[in-house]
Amino acid sequence: MIGFFRRLKEYGRFILKEDPACQSLFEAIFLYPIVKAMVRHRIAHYFYNKDHKTFARWISQRTRKKTGIEIHPGAKIGKNLFIDHGMAVVIGETAEIGNNCHMYHNITLGGTGNEKETKRHPTVGNNVIIGTGATILGPVKIGDGAKIGAGALVLTDIPQNTTAVGIPAKVVKYN
Repeated sequence: MIGFFRRLKEYGRFILKEDPACQSLFEAIFLYPIVKAMVRHRIAHYFYNKDHKTFARWISQRTRKKTGIEIHPGAKIGKNLFIDHGMAVVIGETAEIGNNCHMYHNITLGGTGNEKETKRHPTVGNNVIIGTGATILGPVKIGDGAKIGAGALVLTDIPQNTTAVGIPAKVVKYN
């Protein structure tokens, strides 16, 4: 239990650092919907991996109702995911998200088909920023340190340390 509170405090510090509007550690931990969504996702993911998939989906759907953030319990998420403003975010079943990623509201990490038993959602590397309204579809890879612009539609892999914008997204900057 001590480990849980230690990780929660670390997560709160990450949010405090990422969001200039956040005024305190208390505010980060108790008033940001992403914290509630991630705690519940970790619980749902546990049950999903134990083959209690219906119960896991129930937890995730209740969380969606409360926070506006829909994370499928099968999604694999690293530490310190920050979703700023949090509403209308959808993260699909086979999506994978690395550590220390920052996303804004109204984004989708979605699939392009209805195949089962295949990877059909994006893989997002570490330290990635995804702008408001971006849509990333299919089993594409977003490299570490990449930035996806607001409103972008990503249908192909994005290399690490680049910036991609547009519909469809094209790399416009190599860092």
